[in-house]
Amino acid sequence: MLGFVLRRLWQGALVLVGVALTVFFLFNVLPGDPVALLAGQRSDAATRAAIAADLGLDQPLPAQLAGYLNDVSPLGLHPRDSAGVAKYGGVTLLPLGQKALVLKTPYLRRSFQSNKEVLSILLDHFTGTLWLALAAMFIAAVLGIALGIVAALKPHSWLDRLLVSTSVLGISVPSFVAGILIAITFGFYWSSWTGLNLTGQLYETDPFTGRHLVLRNLLLPAFALGIRPLAVIVQLTRSSMLDVMSQDYIRTARAKGLSGYRTVVGHALKNALNPVITAVSGWLASLMAGAFFIEYIFNWKGLGTVTLRAVENLDFPVVMGATIFIAALFVLVNIVVDVLYAFIDPRVKLG
Repeated sequence: MLGFVLRRLWQGALVLVGVALTVFFLFNVLPGDPVALLAGQRSDAATRAAIAADLGLDQPLPAQLAGYLNDVSPLGLHPRDSAGVAKYGGVTLLPLGQKALVLKTPYLRRSFQSNKEVLSILLDHFTGTLWLALAAMFIAAVLGIALGIVAALKPHSWLDRLLVSTSVLGISVPSFVAGILIAITFGFYWSSWTGLNLTGQLYETDPFTGRHLVLRNLLLPAFALGIRPLAVIVQLTRSSMLDVMSQDYIRTARAKGLSGYRTVVGHALKNALNPVITAVSGWLASLMAGAFFIEYIFNWKGLGTVTLRAVENLDFPVVMGATIFIAALFVLVNIVVDVLYAFIDPRVKLG
């Protein structure tokens, strides 16, 4: 198991290196002058030169790449002086003259717009995206399993055909299109009937009662984000239930006189949920990445909102940091899922 985990970690590290290389070269060929954004149009040549030197933009491209990889890596070579300690922190593993090999939190540099550390900005907005993804996955799992069971218990009926057709439509419609339609319909035209707002945050501050949780603001963006996994789970549950319901042990349970409820819930459902659990575990990271446009539509405070605004403002460190951050989440979730599979089925470790 240890070798299996180490192999997955090594593969994940290679993926993150590839992502870091891609975003570095992509954003270095895009138009825009970071020095002008930071210094302003009325700055003098000396100020611009100092900012370029601080960002390392006065160096050749290979040196800039080496510096960027050194910054975003959790294991880097950094100065031992007070400036290096204040900038990178971490734990010194091996002193090397005026520099040292340091184990540290990845340094994603600073925003061009606010001059805040990119990692701090992303962590501030991460909670909103996480709650949105979890709520979307909860809605998709509960409704998807329930509707899939209903479709499987009434095969080839009008209800089954309706649910299958609707699920196909849910898979086909892009999430941002569904988000716009849901926002306009339930958050604008029917807002007086639904009591839901077009925009809103998970926490709101009242001048009299203070900060409080507002779960209703989560419903529309979570439902819009969860439509596609909901449709997938409906079809997976239906297909798996139909397969399980045709097995001999289900016929034996019925022959023994067990009620339909006990047969479905006690015997069929628990054996039919394996592919559904696989889909749910794999969808979480995808939902966190796919929440970008949903957050923008509903003005939800999350990674998507801060990243898209950074794109509009040419704030490249935030966009690059968000890309690496999301890639790291994908890698982490996939490694955890692979390890869980390996515990459940030892044959996975041999693959």
